[in-house]
Amino acid sequence: MADTETAPGAQRFIPPQADTLDELRAAASGCRGCELYRDASQTVFGRGDTTARVVFVGEQPGDMEDQKGLPFVGPAGRLLRKAVDDAGLDPGHIYLTNAVKHFRFEMRGKRRIHQTPDRVHITACRPWLVAEFAKLNPEVIVVLGATAAKALLGPAFRVTRQRGELLPWPAAAQHPEDFQRVPVDSAGGTTNAPPAQLLATIHPSAVLRADNQDVAYDGLVADLTVVARALAG
Repeated sequence: MADTETAPGAQRFIPPQADTLDELRAAASGCRGCELYRDASQTVFGRGDTTARVVFVGEQPGDMEDQKGLPFVGPAGRLLRKAVDDAGLDPGHIYLTNAVKHFRFEMRGKRRIHQTPDRVHITACRPWLVAEFAKLNPEVIVVLGATAAKALLGPAFRVTRQRGELLPWPAAAQHPEDFQRVPVDSAGGTTNAPPAQLLATIHPSAVLRADNQDVAYDGLVADLTVVARALAG
């Protein structure tokens, strides 16, 4: 891997007049905001309902996601879909994305082994996340794991301390101003983003790695049930 101390960032690759998530997705395919694009197969942008009530933010694509170009299609994604169903959330009204859009890995023999993104990757990719949120209008944001939490809430946030707790959004963000004004037209008009809530929980891949997967899975479902209740209320 190349220099991970600095990166130009994604902001110069985002079209200023992009009106839709599809336009952002197309532009993201050419992102060179950090060095991860060199080894990854492709950019893996978000997918799902553009009017989603719930937006899930994970860490980064895994090996299978990198190959298919879609987030949450590997083992962790299958587990997340099961947890969504068990928590009573409507899978038709969710949007799935990641804090970092390229797969970071190291080679071990012929296998590509996941490497956690560095802070520089989270920072470089953050403009895509801000741009996605500007096109979405969720009632609840669910951050999955420490990397996603740091991307939205800052490096001091600890999922272990505040998991399952509903926080005000965008007030809880590290930079609330990035999410408070959203575009309403291609002429540059903006309006205040409607208030929402945010909940942090473990990443489904952490369930797969847990010594006691049943306990870890039940904890994930319990957290997502808090989201389901919030939407029902």
